[in-house]
Amino acid sequence: MADVQLTGITKTFGAVTVIPDLNLSVPDGSFTVLVGPSGCGKSTLLRMIAGLESPTAGGIRIGGTDVTDAEPSDRGISMVFQSYALYPHMTVAQNIDFGLRLAKVPAAERAARVSEAARILSLEAYLDRKPGQLSGGQRQRVAIGRSIVRNPEVFLFDEPLSNLDAALRTQMRVELAQLHQSIGATMIYVTHDQVEAMTLADQIVVMKDGHIEQVGAPMELYDRPASEFVAGFIGSPKMNLLPGRAIARDDVKIAGIRPEHLHIESEGQWRAVAKVVETLGADTIAYMDAEGLGEITVRLPGHIRLKAGERLALSPEAANLHLFGHDGRRMEHSA
Repeated sequence: MADVQLTGITKTFGAVTVIPDLNLSVPDGSFTVLVGPSGCGKSTLLRMIAGLESPTAGGIRIGGTDVTDAEPSDRGISMVFQSYALYPHMTVAQNIDFGLRLAKVPAAERAARVSEAARILSLEAYLDRKPGQLSGGQRQRVAIGRSIVRNPEVFLFDEPLSNLDAALRTQMRVELAQLHQSIGATMIYVTHDQVEAMTLADQIVVMKDGHIEQVGAPMELYDRPASEFVAGFIGSPKMNLLPGRAIARDDVKIAGIRPEHLHIESEGQWRAVAKVVETLGADTIAYMDAEGLGEITVRLPGHIRLKAGERLALSPEAANLHLFGHDGRRMEHSA
């Protein structure tokens, strides 16, 4: 295991700068998720840590060692890609074992490492099967097993769940979290899915246009987003972002309120009409049109029944309002 330190990282492609002067600390043993929309630079950053791209400027240290110019094989990392990249003619055991054979690891040690990886990933019953006989989730576990047997200091994941259906993604999120708990390795994970970020990470790095918008624990970002962008990106359903006039503040560009912090009250300050209502069991999600303010999403207890077209009044919890200035950055309520 090792920490990862990025200092002054800049990456340009010709005249285009995709990452300008970025600094980031990934603690030893953390599960750090890089999240942001397509084109924000998160995969490029991961590839530079892996040694698949070279930074234009700046330095990369893994476990205290400068690896800025080191080959990928000399960095103590292992990478799991979006595609499984398994050899279809080999068994699961042979796929997991492949890199060790190339490295001429003795047969007995190879067998022991494969057995341990299979145990961790619940693949013991599949070691003699070919990839074509496995589900998508099982194939992804094989790809992860191929990384585990190398005993890397840092695991790198580049959107590894994006090819799976919704049910398998949920299952694999649980399995990745359990994997991190069991082996305690440093993991850096790239995704555009903020739900994956919230459920997997102990440190989230939100990126936009090559910049880091905010770094912190999941609930820190959820409860105190540093910018209008983070507020709108983290959370599902996302935070409502309304014009400052919604709370009669000229110095406020945006007032944010999460869907669960809105309540239906007979004397509520915002009049609204329900457009679409989703009954999810434990929750009811209502998408509403508020007079003069636009669309508002409300999360209500599941037993509350609303119908499309119903008119009502909403009140926000004052203590849970998030204020953002004209520069898009967070303001305190006393501002």
